[in-house]
Order: sequence, then C-alpha cells, then structure tokens
Amino acid sequence: MAKGLERALGTRDLTLLVVGNVIGSGIFLVPSTVLAQAGSVRWAMGAWLFGGVLSLFGALTYGELGAMDKGSGGLYAYIRDAFGPFLAFIYGWTLFFVIGSGTIATLAVAAANYMSQFAPLGPLVRKLIAIGLLALMAVINILGTRRSANVQNVATLIKAGAIVVMSVVLLALGNVGSAFDALPTSMAGSTSALAALGVAMISVLWAYEGWQYVTFSAGEATDPQRSFPRAIALGTLFLIVLYLVANLAYLAALGPERVAVSERVAGEAVAATMGAAAGQLIALVIIISMYSAAHATVITSPRVYFTMAGDGLFFRRLAEVHPRYGTPAFAIGANCVWAMVLAATGTFEQLLTYVVFVGWIFYGLGAASIFVFRRRRPDTERPFRVPGYPWTPALFVLSAVALVLNTIVEQPVQAAIGIGVVLLGAPAYLVWRGRPG
Repeated sequence: MAKGLERALGTRDLTLLVVGNVIGSGIFLVPSTVLAQAGSVRWAMGAWLFGGVLSLFGALTYGELGAMDKGSGGLYAYIRDAFGPFLAFIYGWTLFFVIGSGTIATLAVAAANYMSQFAPLGPLVRKLIAIGLLALMAVINILGTRRSANVQNVATLIKAGAIVVMSVVLLALGNVGSAFDALPTSMAGSTSALAALGVAMISVLWAYEGWQYVTFSAGEATDPQRSFPRAIALGTLFLIVLYLVANLAYLAALGPERVAVSERVAGEAVAATMGAAAGQLIALVIIISMYSAAHATVITSPRVYFTMAGDGLFFRRLAEVHPRYGTPAFAIGANCVWAMVLAATGTFEQLLTYVVFVGWIFYGLGAASIFVFRRRRPDTERPFRVPGYPWTPALFVLSAVALVLNTIVEQPVQAAIGIGVVLLGAPAYLVWRGRPG
C-alpha cells in the first residue's frame, strides 16, 4: 500500500461525527413509542436516562480501546485482536451487506420520502432522489476526508442547533407543569413497571444507536490518544442531555396523552405551539438530519472494509488509498453502490428488520475485548482508562446480552432468520482465508 489514510480529524470533527451518526429520525419520532411502552412519563424519562448512561458506559469503554489502538477499523479491529479474525470478519461482512449499507439506504429513502411534503413525488422519483443523495455522499467522501468532515460538521450543527432551539421554544410556550401528568388508565398498560421499562429500552437504545461508528475513523484522528476518548465521551454526554430536554419539550407542548399517541411528535408539538407553517420546518430539519446521519455512516463504515481488505479478508481493491485524495475511494464507492441497490429494490427494509439486533452481539464483543487486552497487554500505554473498570464495561456488555436475548425470546423466528443471514458470511470467510497473499 503506497499511501496510508490521511489523519485529518480533530476532537471537534470526531465529536460531531458521534452526534451526527446518532441523530437521524429517532428523536423526532421515537419518544411517542417510548412513552406508550413505558406507561408513565417518569418511567419513560428514566428509560431515556438509563439508555443514555448505558451508551455512555460503552462510549467510555471504546474510548480506552480507541486511544490504545491507533490503527483503522475500530470495533472490527478490537474484535479481531481479542477474539480472532472469524468473528471480526462476520461483523464486517454483516456491516457491509446489511447493517451499514442498509442504514444508509434507509436514511436516503426516508429523506426522499420526506421531500414529498413539499411537492408531490411519485415512487420512481423518490427512488431516484434517494440514489442521487447516495451518489452525492460518495463523491463528497471520495474527494477528501477533510472536505467530507466539513460537510458533516455543518449538517450536524444545523440539526443539533435546530433541536436545541425547538426545545427552548416549546418549553417557553408550552405548559411545563403538565409535562409529568399521569396517562389515562387505559393507556398505562397492564405489565409491571420494570417489564414496561425493559420494552421501552429497546426503542431508546435504537434512538441512541450509532455512536459506535466513530471508532472506525479513529485511524484518521490527528491525535487519537487524546482526541478520540474526549470526542466519544463528549458526544454521548451531549446526546443524553439533548434527548432528555427534547422529550421534556414535547411533553410541555402536547401533554403526555397526546405525545403517547402521536405519529410525528416533533412536527405536531411545533405545529401546536407555533402554527402549521412552523411544523413544515421540522420536515426540513428531519431531511437534513437523516442526510447527516447517512453521510456520517459513509464517512465511517468504509474504514472497516478498508481494514478487512488490508487483512486479506475482503476484495483487495478496497484496501487501496486514492493517490490524490488520500481516501479509501474504492471502499466508499462499493459501499454506496450496494446501498443504491438496496434503496432501488427496497430490500433493506426486510434485511434490517431481521439483522439489526445482531449488531448488539458485536457491540458487546467489542466492549468485552477490553478485559482481554487488560490481561494480554498489561504494559501497553493507555492514555485513557475507562472510569469504574471493570463495572463500566461489564454493565454495557450485560445490557447488550440482555437486548439480544430479549429479541430471541420475544421474536424467535425473526432472530433465527437474522442470525442465519449473518452466518452466510462463514463460507465467504473460508474462501478469503484460503486465498494466497
């Protein structure tokens, strides 16, 4: 390999990458589902806080791992070095064909669908717009990491700033005193509070999903030993505060009963307090938000495929660095082309439904690798050590196990299909493993 990846990402870039990856459409839609599942405002807010703290525990754990490992690949590399190349390959395989590309396709299609609120768009036009957005992301990312990061930073600041402004206005114009009113008995649910919290946590953790992706780009951090742990911790802390404030703002604007049954809680809350025209602005913010989340995934996930190819476990061309732009251009292009195929055919919906929970198996493995490295590499320099070790990573690993087991118990057929799709990568591993050189 004639040239390595350019180290162009500072603390600000990595922090905004964490925030940009996480904030997609979840915070604009999921609060209603969480409140309905939790059965009370206090339990719902508790779920948002608890889910945020668990995410922070994972972020702090990955902060130590990222500061210790200066190479590219992030989570893939942690699993590879701790548990062997097979599990790491299976993760990278699943990320390429389903989780990463499916996420990008989902966000691009959803953004195109939201554009129909401003003008009537037929199904074909919406698909073409989605493919066009994916092509735009590919071009921007191939032309340079610094350029791509600048676009991502602006988009993330717009959507995060819009949520902050929206929340402040809703809290000022709404009725904060009624935010914690009890839901009607018919809406409170019949299960125990603890069981309801467990169900709500699944939706909450989905809304927090994405902070892990910044680990893939640690190899392009200008000072990974300092900037990476700071960025992943600061970004996750910011998200916790932002999500709690946004939820409180929705409750102040609509009241718990209306929030629990809303299908577009952000748009309805803004329209209720500032009028229908202001509600249209939320659609624009959501479009920017979804583009930003997809763009962040295009920045990060190809670094896994680049590292896999460098290990001899994926197409060799994906390990090449563009001689002029210093980016893994083939890895980026292949990622976006496959996402276009998924977007055009609509197959991403079925794939993600079955496979997305499997990601938590690998998130748990990534965090568990810290125990392996502490034992195998006790003398390795660790400029950042996770606070509360071993409890901090252990709690995150246990939460990942609980989430996966809950899916297997509650949706056994879906879980079995998902695991089966993932294991299709096993024969591919044997093929690449047996190739010379």
